[in-house]
Amino acid sequence: MSEANYSEVSQFVFLGLSTYRPVQHFLLAFSTVFYVTIVLGNLLVVFTVTFDPYLHSPMYFLLANLSFVDLCLSTLTVPKMISDLQSGHKTISFQGCVIQIFALHVLGGSEMVLLISMALDRYVAICKPLHYLTIMSPQMCILLLSGAWAVGLIHSVVQLAFVIHLPFCGPNEIDSFYCDLPWFIKLACADTYRMEFMVTANSGFISMGTFFSLLISYVFILVTVWKHSSAGLSKAFSTLSAHITVVVLFFVPCIFVYVWPFPSVPVDKFLAVLNFVITPILNPIIYTLKNKDMKMALKRLSSQLLSLRMIS
Repeated sequence: MSEANYSEVSQFVFLGLSTYRPVQHFLLAFSTVFYVTIVLGNLLVVFTVTFDPYLHSPMYFLLANLSFVDLCLSTLTVPKMISDLQSGHKTISFQGCVIQIFALHVLGGSEMVLLISMALDRYVAICKPLHYLTIMSPQMCILLLSGAWAVGLIHSVVQLAFVIHLPFCGPNEIDSFYCDLPWFIKLACADTYRMEFMVTANSGFISMGTFFSLLISYVFILVTVWKHSSAGLSKAFSTLSAHITVVVLFFVPCIFVYVWPFPSVPVDKFLAVLNFVITPILNPIIYTLKNKDMKMALKRLSSQLLSLRMIS
């Protein structure tokens, strides 16, 4: 395919979630309210963990970073969707689409490793409590965080290295509100069977394998607790239920989007909304409402802010 043909597509057009104007107005209000809530909720978690000394522990360190990644993932797609719904101008440049795909997979890969790190943290805390502070040292936490970003970066570079030079010579409509590899590859003017398989193998099977590995690890933790003390099982399950919920909310959409990348029904749009709009709100709610330490920290933070107001 010639360079001239490759350069014909300079931008892509998003078809969005709906072409029906009243539905678009509802989606505009819905996504705006939810995005503001996402920003406030996740920033609240980050600031609370950062400034409350009682939360300076490995679990909350990882939780704050998870909230930061969730905020970035949502910010990568939702403001653009809001702008498109408001203006009706649903386009993105070729370079902008590539950058969005790159950032999406860096953040997605990083979040995957963070969730694995949080599972490791809970395993050590529940199954090896006497060695917890030794194993989950500050150095280990920094190593896990650095590893998360490194894995995300490598994953994204590997994905894009195979598709960035595909020729695009005509079709430029993306049936979604953001750019991602399945739709990007579909628009190429070439036989993309191998590329589709690569995306499925790299993102889909990795997501599926990690998801089931995490579920098995949580079951193993619960069985270990049950063997030592059946009375502690309910407490362990209460602790792990929040983690399991977050894992399910993150991985199920990923598995559907990448293992079944070209569905005959628009289930991928619903899953995209779940991934970028609903899940980033639920994570702070899940970890805040089910966690006594976070509740106490929020009360202390509120008291400090009220005291500062009264002084001023």
